[in-house]
Amino acid sequence: MQDPGSFDSPPAPQHRPASRPTDPPPERSFSVKQFSRGYTFKVLLLGALVLLLLIPLQMIRGLVRDRRSTARQAEADIMEAWGKELAVAGPVLRIPGIRREIRSEKPEGSDLGSKLVDTPFTLMITPEKLDITAAFTTEIRRRGIFSVPLFYGDFSLSGAFNPAKAIAECPSNERLLLDQAELVIALSSQKGIRKITDQSWGGQELFFRPGSRSLSLLTETFEDAGMYALLPPLTQEETPFKISISIQGGQSVQVLPVGQDTHVEIAADWGSPSFQGAFLPVQATMSDRSFEAQWDVSYISRDIPLFWKNDVVRLGYGASLFGVSFFRAIDTYALNTRAVKYAMLFLMVPFFTLFLLEIFTKKPIHPVPYGLCGIANGIFYLLLLSISEQMPFHSAYTIAAAAVTALMTCYSRSLLPAWSKSGYMGLVLSISYVLLYAVLNAESYALLIGSIGAFAVTALVMFLTRKLDWYGTGSADRT
Repeated sequence: MQDPGSFDSPPAPQHRPASRPTDPPPERSFSVKQFSRGYTFKVLLLGALVLLLLIPLQMIRGLVRDRRSTARQAEADIMEAWGKELAVAGPVLRIPGIRREIRSEKPEGSDLGSKLVDTPFTLMITPEKLDITAAFTTEIRRRGIFSVPLFYGDFSLSGAFNPAKAIAECPSNERLLLDQAELVIALSSQKGIRKITDQSWGGQELFFRPGSRSLSLLTETFEDAGMYALLPPLTQEETPFKISISIQGGQSVQVLPVGQDTHVEIAADWGSPSFQGAFLPVQATMSDRSFEAQWDVSYISRDIPLFWKNDVVRLGYGASLFGVSFFRAIDTYALNTRAVKYAMLFLMVPFFTLFLLEIFTKKPIHPVPYGLCGIANGIFYLLLLSISEQMPFHSAYTIAAAAVTALMTCYSRSLLPAWSKSGYMGLVLSISYVLLYAVLNAESYALLIGSIGAFAVTALVMFLTRKLDWYGTGSADRT
């Protein structure tokens, strides 16, 4: 029994820890290391690489221009010895004359007086009808790796002159020397004349000499290339003529429609003609190996007068020239230039492909391999230029594209875990080069094809990266 004088001490109170307010989760602080490993940093770095690679691409573009200039110089050297681009103006009648004028003068120590002065002039008369027929054989001449299309063949001019109207319009103080009339033909180069096979005027044979008597129908300078012949005493009746020349030239042939009615026929064994100048043919027949074309031009449709005098400045009617250029269906340097213009777009394709493969395989890739891939794609354009100078463009393109695709595929295998992954790089590059080749060969639809291709690539990248954590924080839904 408990002692009543004793008592138990009350139980000690239990101390409970004071409740503390819940601490908010710590905010994630910015980390340079974390940012450098994120996808945003990688995209910015790839953009910088693309801009950096524009420097060698610009150098390749300059190289293409230099090689094109070298090729043009080689072609010019070949044609300089052969006869240049052929341009023909004529024939035109050249009739010298004397104009008697009264000129006033005031000699010293006398009253106002006058005297008669004889001034020489020249009357130029174009033919009433002009028929031109040309049949050429073409060949390719080379100097080193450069070549140029040349041609040779028969060039025939026929028709008739009737100077009666031009002579009748001369005033009474002008006297024409009809016994000194000449028939003149202007040419772009004296070297193009091989020989004259026929030269008749009203049934009489002519004798031609070199020179154009400063006719200057082709340019605004006094070129003296051509030939002229002294005619029998001229009458005011219609006189037929016929001149046949064995002639040669390079790249193009053009004629000036000096006749009141001009009819031109040109035929050659060339499968890709380009009709150029002031008038297009009214009829043209073309095949893989030859063409024939016809023109009909009236004096109403051109600015060349039917007759004029040399004291009236009428020089350089080159704007009325027309004819055909022996066009090459595939211009190597033009295609290379266009390919380099699209290099920026196609340079980003392997970058984005490797970037997406890095994301989906979760294997980090250092920026240096990205730079090497960009350099390899830049070398493609250098390979294309150098190989296309040695063989047809389509073969050179196939070799360059296959080499770069194989190189990129094998190199991607060293960066990715399996061939099945690196095979995507080869597939994407193959599609890209096929698309680029289509753009290069479809000049009229190049913009359309390129725009659709760029849209498709952008849409594909947007779809594949729609759930990507660009912040690199592990949260794909950060807002």
